[in-house]
Amino acid sequence: MRDLAEIVRSFPGRRVLLVGDLILDRYLYGDAERISPEAPVPVLRAVETREAVGGSANVAACLRALGCTVTSCGVIGRDPHGGKLSRLLQDAGIDLSGVLTVDDRRTTTKTRLVGLAQHRHRQQLLRVDEEDVGPLAQETAARFRAFVCGQIAAVDVICIEDYDKGVICAELVAAIVETAGRHGKPILVDPARLRDYSRYRGVDFITPNRDELSLAVGRTFPSLADLAEGAGELRERLDFRAVIATVDRDGAVVVRGDAAWVHVPTTPRAVYDNTGAGDAVLAMLSAAIAVGAGLESATRLANIAGGLEVEKFGCVPITADEVLADLRIGERRRSGVLRTVEELIPELTLRRDRGETIGFTNGCFDILHAGHVGFLQQARQEASVLVVGLNSDASVRQLEKGPDRPINTFADRAAVLGALECVEYVVGFDEPDPENLIRRIRPDVLIKGEDWAAKGIKGREFVESIGGRVVLLPLLTGRSTTDVIERIRRGG
Repeated sequence: MRDLAEIVRSFPGRRVLLVGDLILDRYLYGDAERISPEAPVPVLRAVETREAVGGSANVAACLRALGCTVTSCGVIGRDPHGGKLSRLLQDAGIDLSGVLTVDDRRTTTKTRLVGLAQHRHRQQLLRVDEEDVGPLAQETAARFRAFVCGQIAAVDVICIEDYDKGVICAELVAAIVETAGRHGKPILVDPARLRDYSRYRGVDFITPNRDELSLAVGRTFPSLADLAEGAGELRERLDFRAVIATVDRDGAVVVRGDAAWVHVPTTPRAVYDNTGAGDAVLAMLSAAIAVGAGLESATRLANIAGGLEVEKFGCVPITADEVLADLRIGERRRSGVLRTVEELIPELTLRRDRGETIGFTNGCFDILHAGHVGFLQQARQEASVLVVGLNSDASVRQLEKGPDRPINTFADRAAVLGALECVEYVVGFDEPDPENLIRRIRPDVLIKGEDWAAKGIKGREFVESIGGRVVLLPLLTGRSTTDVIERIRRGG
């Protein structure tokens, strides 16, 4: 199996043809602090309106965030909402040559009213949809179909996102399947919530969730084995290469004709909002298949993308850096705790997004002793994540601790620190002091020994200026690296 990080790093430049229902998502935020005297409903005092891409437009944004080149094909109305959606897509760097603007349809728009729930987090109160869901006019459908099929030879993968708004129909899919077959291009479909999947006949991969698959097959699934059996029936009946069924906290099930079904588990997540999770999954699967990843590897990455999405509010594209950071977090003990600052910052950003706090301390840690261990254990109690800034060998020499210092090399010192359960990350720095490193990491808590109180704590003003705090911890008396070295020199 290819390394998952290697797959993600190979996404830039891959070409995706995206066909589907373009949607404008609007969010009206406000304070919901009382009930209306006119009816038993909340009163929303409007504070802010935000607009974002939705539907296949969000898949396009997700693909761009992963580094792919995207041609988006869809239909919008000649109205203000369509104009706004076009501008948002252009700003994301997406090719709009396949977007038709028509006079006889409204741009599909979903407006969500969002209030503050229990003074802590945002909660959707109501959604208002503006849309036309009938089939496209015959002339529009023919033009659209001709453009889509004309792009297939030049792309790596075709991705279809169907929200059942009238753009995706059996004639269009059949033309895509025929053209893609001639050029050897794979097709992925995120299906609409339908009882009849015959419009998707002959595509390579289809990605229903548990409920969608249950509706299409006509029964519920008491177990994953039952679900795999139902997916297999659907695959055979409609000539799919594989069904990749997402099953919420259980991850995904991959069913294909040439092998036994596979359950691909996922990491449990704190679910904040399910909006956009299916789009993130489809984008990741498409990008991974575009670079030739195996289905199991592609599905593992899709699980990560979907999991990261549900931790956010609304449709927020998941970036390649976030996925790579999540992979590093998941493999932390296997890969070690040492990071460059460039590797570390995305991981810390991701952990902050999850509500974790970042603590930072620094030192040479030349010969690790009980005083160091006690200090680091106390430091870990001040934050969710403890980052240790470690002086490089050259940096230690600049501190003039003695001609034989450091006793241990940077790699050895980092390895010993990494073996401590309380240390989450180690990052090196070459300067005599950690001020520049602190400014890049932006810790929530800066932790030093109380012996620094009168010396001036580097980074203190910056940390406090961004709302952080500085903590001084007591030290274990009589324990220092210098003392240890002197006792060794005296022979004990």
